[in-house]
Amino acid sequence: MSDEPLDYAENDTVTLTLDDDTEIVCDVITIFPCGDKKYIALLPQDSEEEGEVYLYEFQEDGDEPNLINIESDEEFEAVSDAFDEWLDSEEFNEMFDEDDTEE
Repeated sequence: MSDEPLDYAENDTVTLTLDDDTEIVCDVITIFPCGDKKYIALLPQDSEEEGEVYLYEFQEDGDEPNLINIESDEEFEAVSDAFDEWLDSEEFNEMFDEDDTEE
């Protein structure tokens, strides 16, 4: 599997239902690979904590997305690192995009 982020539709949202039946609407930040699996990063729209991001394993069952909790600390650490790398590359790309528009 490639280390490049997978295509995703910006402005897509996902509604998560928590254990207490609370529903949270989240914006899809990206779907990205880590190891031999895909993961999704979600940003809650009404988050009280700045920078709060939810990470889940992402599988597609036909056209239906399936989000799976990350159970192990080791897997979560690897996924968090992969997401941080993705964020760093996006910031790097934005920096060069801004340089191009200034000329």
